[in-house]
Amino acid sequence: MNYDSFEAVYSKYFSFWSALSPVDRHFLCYHSTSVNYKKGVNIHDGDECTGVLIVKTGCLRLYIRSDEGREITLYRLFQGDMCMLSASCVLQSITFDVFVDAEEDSQCYLISGSAFAALSEREPAVKIFALEVAVSRFSDVMWVMQQILFMSFDRRLAIFLLDEISNTGSDTLKLTHEQIAKYMGSAREVVSRMLKYFSAEGITEVSRGGIKILDRKKLRELTL
Repeated sequence: MNYDSFEAVYSKYFSFWSALSPVDRHFLCYHSTSVNYKKGVNIHDGDECTGVLIVKTGCLRLYIRSDEGREITLYRLFQGDMCMLSASCVLQSITFDVFVDAEEDSQCYLISGSAFAALSEREPAVKIFALEVAVSRFSDVMWVMQQILFMSFDRRLAIFLLDEISNTGSDTLKLTHEQIAKYMGSAREVVSRMLKYFSAEGITEVSRGGIKILDRKKLRELTL
């Protein structure tokens, strides 16, 4: 992509863009690239400074991982969403490791973390913007923590399934029990037992092809 292409994107997503000098605008565009990620590829591994990501197409998953390898999904990023947590050199106050995977084939705009950090040091508006983006996502993170700490697993699973069919637009989810367990930070056996209960209640149908939601109303009642 050329300078004009990046400028068109950044003028849309960055509230500070109009306040930057022509030199700083060119600096940010010069340190930007358009990248493609295949489904399943790890984009950001822990505390490295990958850079600032803007999703053009596809879906990215942000998660944390325990020393034992247990994963908990924090949130997903879709078209137009921005990831600041992948640029640890920009937000040095973020002390926990966040991982980012491509959940679908995805195309993103990537700004060098060191370049964005340098610009934020000399332009307070850039640093404020970065902090605001990061803080706005912490409500999603706290929602996940609240579910894990205070909600029963049947309610958590019901919320997860409803979110998935909302995101995919389909009542059939092509997810394995292992995948659901990984996304929810649980054990596969726990997911399987709860899905078996949901099936016995006529809420879902489980097959080799995935999980079909049969009764959205009953599923929604479990979230209340």
